Amino acid sequence: MFRAIVVEKSQGADGDATEVGIRDLDDGFLTDGDVIVDVSHSSINFKDGMLLAGRGGIGRTSPLIPGIDLVGTVSASESPDFAAGDLVTLNGAGMGESRHGGLAERARVDSAALVRVPDGVGAAQAAAIGTAGFTAMLSVLALEKTVRPGSGDVLVTGAAGGVGSVAIAVLAGLGYRVIASTGRVAETGDYLRALGAADVIDRDLFTEAGKPMQSQRFAGAVDSVGSHTLANIIAQTVYGGTVTACGLAQGPDLPGSVLPFILRAVSLVGINSVDAPPELRAEAWRRLATDLDLDLLDSMTSTVSLADAETVAPRILAGRVRGRTVVDVRA
Repeated sequence: MFRAIVVEKSQGADGDATEVGIRDLDDGFLTDGDVIVDVSHSSINFKDGMLLAGRGGIGRTSPLIPGIDLVGTVSASESPDFAAGDLVTLNGAGMGESRHGGLAERARVDSAALVRVPDGVGAAQAAAIGTAGFTAMLSVLALEKTVRPGSGDVLVTGAAGGVGSVAIAVLAGLGYRVIASTGRVAETGDYLRALGAADVIDRDLFTEAGKPMQSQRFAGAVDSVGSHTLANIIAQTVYGGTVTACGLAQGPDLPGSVLPFILRAVSLVGINSVDAPPELRAEAWRRLATDLDLDLLDSMTSTVSLADAETVAPRILAGRVRGRTVVDVRA
């Protein structure tokens, strides 16, 4: 038997209802896979917050164990690539959406998306990196193809969130001059500068409709906001610059113009951490182990127990969570 948070939808006389709570389960509850992991840590991401809060659009099956991240030790494996005792992590790959996720003491997973935790990175630190840090590193890998340190400012939106925090720490550590955009300048300015941001600006500079071509300002950007924010960033990107898109906090629309792409050769690169192939997953984790200052990672991380994970949901949905929240599922 093992403990897990379970989200289950039901229909009653008053309409649909969602029940969220910790249950004792057996292995028969788990989804299919060729590796069984004794989970030690997970984390809370925006998607997890939506599912824990009972919002639609995330869970594709019911009942469902949430948690798009997990870290733990392999207890049984049918894969030649993993053996009992391996410390592993998994991000995305349908967990917490169409497959049972990491907010449980045990998981059965597909080895194709599994990655060994690099030497020197602890289990809790791997969970702190999680999907947010993995997504940030995928963004950095995309930026590096055209944007070099010293070529100009790199903007990071949603800067105080998980993706933004890790992106700032990695980019600054690599020598980029990072500009952080946030809706909480006064509250998080010192925190963002400690991560390596050279300047902190208000997100309101980008949230309204703007001209299709604007003054060239950024050599690159990591955007988790979308909508008018992303359109304005593209319009302010220099010739040959790259913008990565990995979120839609403001909206899924892109109310912009093709002009920056045609006249300035700007590249817009979509970042999909859910379906990333094994080779890219391994590369991103290798780079995270070398390019992310683990002391900075620890400084942006808070930890809660499995029983308290649900309480984080309303705060992360309201944009009140700073950095990363790890769940110690054994606590």
